[in-house]
Amino acid sequence: MKTPYDIIIRPIITERSTDLQEMNKYVFEVDKRANKTEIKQAIEQIFGVKVKKVNTAIVPRKPKNYGRYSGYTKEWKKAIVTLTPDSKKIEMFDV
Repeated sequence: MKTPYDIIIRPIITERSTDLQEMNKYVFEVDKRANKTEIKQAIEQIFGVKVKKVNTAIVPRKPKNYGRYSGYTKEWKKAIVTLTPDSKKIEMFDV
């Protein structure tokens, strides 16, 4: 059984994700095997908010060079979580 903390790996804090917060949307890196229902339940349990919608995307791996060595970044799953208008803000993102 996966706990909510196994599903939600970390928040993604970028310029674009901070702009999305004004529209009550938050961006997280999530477990690649998690589905939208599991992500919704995990966010509601961890932060105590109501989730309206979850959008997911697989971010593909990209080639990188490390000196004379070449490799790839890891492939990961991103979730954009939209909260209901009456739910509170997630405090972790308030900067």
